[in-house]
Amino acid sequence: MEAGGKRGKGRGMAWGDKDEKRGPGRRDKDGKRDMVRQGGDGRKTGRKAGEPMSIKTEGGPDRDIRKDPDSAERKKSLCPVSKRCGGCQLLDIPYEKQLEKKQRQVEELLKGSCKVVCPIQGMEDPFHYRNKVHGAFGYRKGEVISGIYKEGTHELVAVEQCLLEDKKADEIIGTIRGMLKSFKIKTYDEDTGYGFLRHVLVKRGFATGQIMVVLVTASPVFPSKNNFVKALREQHPEITTIVQNLNDRQTSMVLGERENVLYGRGTIEDELCGCIFRISSRSFYQVNPVQTEKLYAKAMELAGLTGRETVIDAYCGIGTIGIIAAGRAGKVIGVELNQDAVRDAVQNARRNHIDNIQFYHNDASRFMTKMAQDGERADVVFMDPPRAGSTQEFVEAVAILKPRRVVYVSCNPETMARDLKAFGKKGYKAMEAWPFDMFPHTENTEVVCLLSR
Repeated sequence: MEAGGKRGKGRGMAWGDKDEKRGPGRRDKDGKRDMVRQGGDGRKTGRKAGEPMSIKTEGGPDRDIRKDPDSAERKKSLCPVSKRCGGCQLLDIPYEKQLEKKQRQVEELLKGSCKVVCPIQGMEDPFHYRNKVHGAFGYRKGEVISGIYKEGTHELVAVEQCLLEDKKADEIIGTIRGMLKSFKIKTYDEDTGYGFLRHVLVKRGFATGQIMVVLVTASPVFPSKNNFVKALREQHPEITTIVQNLNDRQTSMVLGERENVLYGRGTIEDELCGCIFRISSRSFYQVNPVQTEKLYAKAMELAGLTGRETVIDAYCGIGTIGIIAAGRAGKVIGVELNQDAVRDAVQNARRNHIDNIQFYHNDASRFMTKMAQDGERADVVFMDPPRAGSTQEFVEAVAILKPRRVVYVSCNPETMARDLKAFGKKGYKAMEAWPFDMFPHTENTEVVCLLSR
């Protein structure tokens, strides 16, 4: 999602963090998506595109001005910098209305391509859902400030707290900002190339509580680094690991290639759908774990796995979908172009004691074509491409391999709609689509769709 209200290099909130799994600075699908939920039995409603939507909301009797459209306070913006930031395009629209808007958009885009568009799955509490927070640093009137870049510019907007971001992560960034003066650390100036600290990235495992702090610096020389780390840990003993990432290039990419672990293991772990995943500074990991659990559960349901199938996880990243599917399938094959992600995926499979999954560093289209040429078959293909969507080569490779089902996870319904038409020409019908509000208060929506031959 590097889509929507881009936060550029500020907090890395290119609303739609997905391209991150192919390396830094590509798709921060961090852009990033519920008081609407499916029934407790997980049944679909069977409502067709264009039919009226019935939205169910959850929540206690306590009045919350964030969700109460009739509140006088609600008439004002919930965030004092939202208009300058541009990251929360829908923040001041009542949440139910946001969901209705997204539902209509998905229905309109998939009209004629998908038989059924089911009700959007929203969040019970659509705030502070982001497990990854990116802070940019600079100066204003001689004082250090941290925050995000104004949409489409390099003007730094000071932000103390963001309504979308994890509160603890924001707190840690604020602590680091307050430490810079006493440690005589200068923030990096892109125009002059002078300064040391470029960015701070904080990742938190919501299930495990583990926290990673990444200090992105312009130089490998870190004066008083041991004292800095000690001081930061004294204020935040909950920090699991601290990493120095070196980015000494003139580039818009946030992370560099070289790293130095200052404290801990250099990685953290989180739990998703009953599996443990290792997360590094550059790993792609969904930024909204609450919704991701629902999304992946629905993807597994649509796949209809019985324990005997051969499954391909294309665009597999660090292996999340494939590893979750492995307990339900006979054999899983993960294919990914990013070699770092493949290494993470292999370690994640070992961490979960899974022996019926193999990962390959390869192009998924070429890999599936070769499988078909060698007389091999797959029953189900999971695909989770970047915002740009899939390719004609990929669609043709799927058609050659002839899996009976394709489960398409998309962070961009527009490119999904295009791809569904391409699949249709190859004999695959889009049977049902489920929108998920992965990024509340932004324009972005995640959709999982089942295609069958």
